This record gives sequence, C-alpha cells and structure tokens, in this order.
Amino acid sequence: MRKPSATNDRTGTTDRRIDALLTLLSENPMIVISGEKIAREIGVTRSSVWRWTQRLRALGVQVKGHAHSGYQIERMPDVLSPTLLRKRMHGSVFGKRIYHYFKAGSTNSIAFDLGHAGEPHGVVVIAEEQTAGRGRAGRAWHSEKTSGIYMTVLLRPTLSPMLAPLITMVAGLAVRDAILEEIEIAPDLRWPNDLLLAGKKFGGILTEMHAEPDRVHFVIVGVGIDVNHTAMPAALSATATSLRMITGKVHSRLQLVARLLRHLETYYNRLVDEGPAPIVTRFTEVSSYARAKRVRIATAGMAYTGTTDGLEPNGLLRVRRDDSGRTEIVVSGDVAEAP
Repeated sequence: MRKPSATNDRTGTTDRRIDALLTLLSENPMIVISGEKIAREIGVTRSSVWRWTQRLRALGVQVKGHAHSGYQIERMPDVLSPTLLRKRMHGSVFGKRIYHYFKAGSTNSIAFDLGHAGEPHGVVVIAEEQTAGRGRAGRAWHSEKTSGIYMTVLLRPTLSPMLAPLITMVAGLAVRDAILEEIEIAPDLRWPNDLLLAGKKFGGILTEMHAEPDRVHFVIVGVGIDVNHTAMPAALSATATSLRMITGKVHSRLQLVARLLRHLETYYNRLVDEGPAPIVTRFTEVSSYARAKRVRIATAGMAYTGTTDGLEPNGLLRVRRDDSGRTEIVVSGDVAEAP
C-alpha cells in the first residue's frame, strides 16, 4: 500500500482567474474583447488585465493585444481548461470536480493524496505537463508539454478488491472507444494496460488501489495518451507513437478527454451494475492479445513464451506455456508479442 506524498497536493492548481480568462477568450475567438469586460468577467482590476494576459502568453496561449480596444486569441488554444471541459461533461460525475495543473509531478500521486484526504468519487486530476509521470513498475512516462493527455480519475467503487483490477480494463476500453471516434482506426489492447496503433504503444493505464482485504477505499486510474507528439525520444521511437504521427493531423485533446470520460463512466457503471462478465467479454472481443496470441511473459520470478487462451472471469490472462503445455494464470507482469 502506497502512503500519501507530502509533495503532491493541490498547490499549483490553475488559478480560477486564468481559467476564466482562457474560457472567455476561447469562447470569443478572433473577437477583440475590451480590458474592462475582461476585468469584470475574471474578477480583477482593469490595471491587472495586462498582467493576466501576460501569464497566458507565458503558458503558450497566443493572445494579441490591440491598443485602446482590448485583446483577442489569435488561435484557439488546446488547453484542458476545467471550465471548457465541464461544459462538455454536463450531467457526468466526472464533470463536477476537476483539478487542472499546467505543470505537475504526477497526476496519480496527486489523486492518491486527494483520495486519502476524502475527496469524492469522480474527481479528475489533469495536467498539461508532468515532470514525474510514471507507468507500471515505476517506469517513467514521457509527458511532453501540451501534447498529450495526462489524467487521473478517483473512483470509490463498491466492488470486492478481487474485482478492482477490472477497472484497468474498463479504462482501456474507454480509451479505445474515444480514439476510434476520433480517427476511425481501432486501437488494439495489450493486456492488461497498453493501447497500440500500428503495433506501437500510444497510451497506457496505471491503476492503483487503497484497500483492505475485504473493502476498497478508493481506486485511482491514470491515463496517459500520446496525442500531438510529432516525434518520440530516440529510446522510444521503435516502440511508441502518437495519434498525430499515425494520422498526420492535429487532434483536439479537449474533445478526446470529454469522449474518454463519457465512455469511462458508461463502462464503469456497467461493471458496477452487471459485474465482470460484460467487461471481460468486450475486452476479449477487441483485444488481439486475449486469445491465440503468441506472447512472451516476464514476471518478477520467471519468463516464458506461450499462447494466450482467453481471460479468467476476473479478467486475469490465461497463457498456455510452450515448454510444458501447462496453462498459467497471469496476475501481473510484462506481456509482449513473441516471434
């Protein structure tokens, strides 16, 4: 069980005035808005407006000033503003409490601390950039500024701890559906938590749980998606990609996050209401790794090759080993396609 971190709290969340200014300018693209109106809308003095627009520019938003008349956005920013996101999430549990950061260490660490602080089910933590993003087994996650989706949701499921790992599959299915709506190319799901396009990883899920043997206190689900990256670091170029690298187009992160959260809510509610069977069935349908895939499994204690043979009712992977013919139940570990 991981303890809360004293260094990852709500310090650094985006100022509501920055959010309000960004929303005002975004909803009036190419329109010059007077400094007086901006001051009134975001709750600052007229003389402070210039300073706040300078803060937006420092964050990469292209704001043009016009002498004696006001300000306008030259290009619609792709910033995951809480207000803009809430407007797309009306009626959703994930649209109620959104913590936004322009720069954060790890959204998972922040959400974990929020869970311990008693924050409710449905909290969303999202960052434009992570300085300590991580994947499974403590691996670093490449989190390029304003290019990807770096987000964690806090859930308080009424599920047995034995079933909580299915939430990783729920998140993977949600990401897959959101991407399929965006690019009309179906991503593959590599058990348990990777998303692939053209055989390369573009997204991953990191689920962490705070629980007792018979009770789940909360689950945090981190989602990382490479969206508008134009290239990958040399160490990742052979295995990683982004939506932009696949399609040659820039994609709206705001729209993707809204779609993802909608699908996540649908799949999560289905898991809670109907149990594991629909989730396991759907994952098996859409993942090439669930059945008849030649794989190499690496765990803390062993490594072997074999062929996947479906999923257990609780979502664990079955693999028939090459060396013995025995079927192993994979609880955790690295899964890779074998030659």
